[in-house]
Amino acid sequence: MTDDSILDKIESPSDLKELSDEERTKLAFEIREEIVNTVAKNGGHLASNLGVVELTIAIHSVFNCPEDKIVWDVGHQSYAHKLLTGRKNMLHTIRTEGGLSGFPKRSESEYDSFNTGHSSTSVSAALGISAAGTIRDDKYYTIAVIGDGALSGGLALEGINVAGRTKENLIVILNDNKMSISKNVGSMARYLTKIRIKPSYINAKVKVRTKLKKLPHIGKKLARFFSRCKSWIRLNFFGHQKNMFEQLGFRYYGPLDGHDIGQLCTAMEAAKHSKGPVMLHVCTKKGMGYEFAEKNPKNYHGISAFDIETGEPKSSSVGYSDVFGEYMCDRAEKDPSLCAITAAMAIGTGLSEFAKNYKNRFFDVGIAEEHAVTFASGLAAANARPVFAVYSTFLQRSYDEILHDAAMQGLHIVIAVDRAGVVGEDGETHQGVFDTAFLNTIPDITVFAPSSFDELRKMMDTAIYALTGVAAVRYPRGGELPLPEDYSYNNENYTFYGNEKSDILVVTYGRLFSFACDAMNKLKQQGIDICILKLDRIKPIDPECIKDSEKFKNVFFFEEGIKTGGIGECFGFMLYNNGYRGNYNLTAIEGYVKQAKVDSALHKLGLDCEGMIRTITEVSDKRGDK
Repeated sequence: MTDDSILDKIESPSDLKELSDEERTKLAFEIREEIVNTVAKNGGHLASNLGVVELTIAIHSVFNCPEDKIVWDVGHQSYAHKLLTGRKNMLHTIRTEGGLSGFPKRSESEYDSFNTGHSSTSVSAALGISAAGTIRDDKYYTIAVIGDGALSGGLALEGINVAGRTKENLIVILNDNKMSISKNVGSMARYLTKIRIKPSYINAKVKVRTKLKKLPHIGKKLARFFSRCKSWIRLNFFGHQKNMFEQLGFRYYGPLDGHDIGQLCTAMEAAKHSKGPVMLHVCTKKGMGYEFAEKNPKNYHGISAFDIETGEPKSSSVGYSDVFGEYMCDRAEKDPSLCAITAAMAIGTGLSEFAKNYKNRFFDVGIAEEHAVTFASGLAAANARPVFAVYSTFLQRSYDEILHDAAMQGLHIVIAVDRAGVVGEDGETHQGVFDTAFLNTIPDITVFAPSSFDELRKMMDTAIYALTGVAAVRYPRGGELPLPEDYSYNNENYTFYGNEKSDILVVTYGRLFSFACDAMNKLKQQGIDICILKLDRIKPIDPECIKDSEKFKNVFFFEEGIKTGGIGECFGFMLYNNGYRGNYNLTAIEGYVKQAKVDSALHKLGLDCEGMIRTITEVSDKRGDK
């Protein structure tokens, strides 16, 4: 920043109120520069943040936070908000261990009213915050900022439906950067909004309404009469019928230029004077201000560290998602019944090429994971072969549909669970550590956990072509870890690897198998022999491997998943239920996993090579087994 930097002078949102329009415009440029520089270094959500800079400045110029409450839907677009609310000197730490979260966090700042991370929650949360204020007779405004994509999530529509029936002074800002909401939202709607948000019009309307209501007997009736006349004139002379939001009970203003701070501020002042729920429809451009992100906002939605001059990522390698995408294209060429489903994550799940080459069998259902599972169940009921590719953290929303609509009917759907396990910098809301536990509760489901790309392909083949009912294949973010040269996967449910005459058995699955193999080699150098049981099918656990594990005096289970209800708990129960009288030790995740690089997080959880060695040697020393 330079000596005349506007951003350097902003210590809190109150400082924005003294700025001129020209200064706010300059501030927007400085914020974009700061965001691009930070994301280029740390990775993060770029296009979405660049699109809401003016909107964020306008919100904090008009409203008085933290007294007024803002709920950011998803929250990945909150970087400018953090810069303006006393955290600009910490932005360089965003998404790093111990640094700022990439999402709103109530524990991080009083300006963050609600923790977010998953889509479509803002309206419901903001309505609750507003209702609590009404109960206490607190005088504050509640603002929900939601994107057009989030409206495809059923929860958002549920919230809007309920909010429209209330008298809460809830302000919903629809950040529309892609789709048109209604045929009637056009130039005439803009003209009407321009008139309705003028301070002179608002003041006159308030004065007339107040005076009419003071007239005895007839005042309220006259106010209602003039309101109906206004609606009749709007309909018959301007042809502007009520859009969806107005029909649901909102006062609607828009569409507004989301990059015109003056217009945004005027509209927000108008919203403050309105009674009941208000919808501000704001049109923005994703990636605004950074050429590469403007041209290709999807690729710059969530991005790793990149070169600002070229827009190219600083490192790139083949990951499980890429291999999954290639596999799906290969099989689709030979199998006309194979279908792919995604919930607005075609790029992230590796399905971009499938979408291009097999358009009639590719279904992007938007941010609607529940619908995706039931839709897949319908496809399966009609003899198609559906594969739903979804991040583990978002699959959580589909539990009821997996149980009720798919598994209970015995329908054959396959779920490709991407980003399973620890995912890193996005923190608690995005860690894929719960799917093993909740899938484990579903009867008759089969779950696989590959440790390599080759295993992913073979397990997908088994899941799609050799099984019935619901099947899931879960795999981590990023690339494969090295495996021993003498190990090979033979389409079995489990594999013993190492010295089976040892007293120590290490049980694990997925990418932790690589760490277990490293630990085995290092422990051997210390004179400790171990054997590894690699679970390839983690649900249901093969009873034979339980029997084969009973001969080991000490069994250590290492799991990159939640402890309660997880595979390790199930394995231990089966072991002891089978008469095992040895020592069983389970290392798994308890609680939420904070943001950090994957390697660091796994190390702190005791799930990497060093953690395994430490646990095995410490427990063995205590028992005198070493």
